[in-house]
Amino acid sequence: MSALADLEFIKMNGIGNEIIVLDLRGAGVAVRPEDARAIARAPGLAYDQLMVLSEPRTASTDAFMTIFNNDGSLSGACGNGTRCVAWALMRGAGPDHVRLETSAGLLEASRAGDMRFTVDMGAPRLGWSEIPLAHAVADTSAVALPAAQAAGLGVFCAVNMGNPHAVFFVPDAAAVDLPAIGPVLEHDSMFPQRANISIAQALGPSLGGDRILLRVWERGAGITRACGSAACATLVAGARTGRTGRAAHVELPGGVLFIEWRESDSHVLMTGDVEHEFSGRFDPAIFSGAAD
Repeated sequence: MSALADLEFIKMNGIGNEIIVLDLRGAGVAVRPEDARAIARAPGLAYDQLMVLSEPRTASTDAFMTIFNNDGSLSGACGNGTRCVAWALMRGAGPDHVRLETSAGLLEASRAGDMRFTVDMGAPRLGWSEIPLAHAVADTSAVALPAAQAAGLGVFCAVNMGNPHAVFFVPDAAAVDLPAIGPVLEHDSMFPQRANISIAQALGPSLGGDRILLRVWERGAGITRACGSAACATLVAGARTGRTGRAAHVELPGGVLFIEWRESDSHVLMTGDVEHEFSGRFDPAIFSGAAD
């Protein structure tokens, strides 16, 4: 029997990115990859990312956050999920600011409205070994990949926003067969830790910034309606390649995120809405095949 049986969870979404928040602070239990897969298979609990909170490891932080993809693998960052966690920690008479630690570093979140939050995703990592890529390249903003070129895509811009991202700008994002090319590129040998694959289309200036249309194949989750870290990586890629300025409304299938790449400290800020769907307790029966 899993130690998670009968524990409370919160089901949410961040502009369509399906999220489960599990606060295990004080519970003395941990989530195994097989538990994460079992939860994703349970009726009504399908998620893109599972956000697990445990005891703080660093002074002045509110929790350590572990992020599972629905295949049981780990993710270093999830912007939409972090906004959901922010709601869970700030709801009611809670604070207006939280500080979370992850395997990829510290994330700070603040309230921007009743169900709207801003997450400071930190500075992007742009060196080939930081992303990481399998070998050195002359320019991480224009990397050629034979499998991508065979599919009619051009070069990609590589960015690490807590996890690896490959951003392809194309004339028509809707025309790309993302279900076919996504898994191929995610597992390409160029990406030793796999990669999130973003198909972006620059739409030009808009009020308060540029507009970018974005579709994402997420590492370990597949096609999702939204991916916050990918939206951040895409804005960085757009600015690096001269397609956008340093702020943009990024339009994903699930909704719009406002992304800003701040010049003063190079941090990327992401602002967007969250939705609380329901709360409940895990049925012990869902973990009966958790060793699969």
